[in-house]
Amino acid sequence: MTVKQLSLPELVDGCRDLGIPAVGLWRAPVQAYGVDAAAKLVRDAGLTVTTLCRGGFLTATDPAERAAALADNRRAVDEAATLGTDTLVLVSGGLPAGSKDLRGARERIADALAELGPYAEEHGVRLAIEPLHPMYASDRCVVSTLAQALDLAERFPARQVGVTVDTYHIWWDDTAPAQIVRAGAQDRIHTFQLADWTTPLPEGVLNGRGQIGDGAIDMREWQGYVEAAGYTGAIEVELFNDVLWARDGREVLAETARRFTENVRP
Repeated sequence: MTVKQLSLPELVDGCRDLGIPAVGLWRAPVQAYGVDAAAKLVRDAGLTVTTLCRGGFLTATDPAERAAALADNRRAVDEAATLGTDTLVLVSGGLPAGSKDLRGARERIADALAELGPYAEEHGVRLAIEPLHPMYASDRCVVSTLAQALDLAERFPARQVGVTVDTYHIWWDDTAPAQIVRAGAQDRIHTFQLADWTTPLPEGVLNGRGQIGDGAIDMREWQGYVEAAGYTGAIEVELFNDVLWARDGREVLAETARRFTENVRP
């Protein structure tokens, strides 16, 4: 999504040219290209898929909507397995229309995980609950902190459910470093993502993630936290930014790789 203006073949070529060994993929462009074809494209280029985004949106109260969400998440697990990644990132979902019940929404997520966790494990895929910044709690994700994500994940085996650590969403939370220790002790850090916090936020706030090094977050500090907690997996960069998307995608990809090496220890 950092360079969503690139087609999948252009993305793969750009990663290969820059020596980027792995890529996190999103479902919509993968589905548009064809899941099997995308898997072959990435595999033939010698790249690996770190994660697939996204499953989730599990807070509906309507039975038909809930059944549809569960079916879609099973498809997402299938797609992740086909792509060769062991991690499906979950954005849990916001409050149903007219609801003010955050606790009830989180319990419905747990109920869904009880069904999806075993299915994912059967397919060699882990579910990674991603807490989103509280500004998204009403419409996008009622899980706002790592503590809340871990409270859900810990009801299930770590091989089924863990968490996503995303700097953009948790950098403000002074309890997050301790929660990273908690997650690491249980082998529940399933992926680590970077994006910077820049202000003012754009209208709608969704596409305001800053390029690494442009904002307020100390990336090396957060890398230190996850590494001290035992995480040795890939580090992803995930930027939703209209200004970046309006630029030449290969230029943005090269810039992002450069900013990564400048702001994150190799």
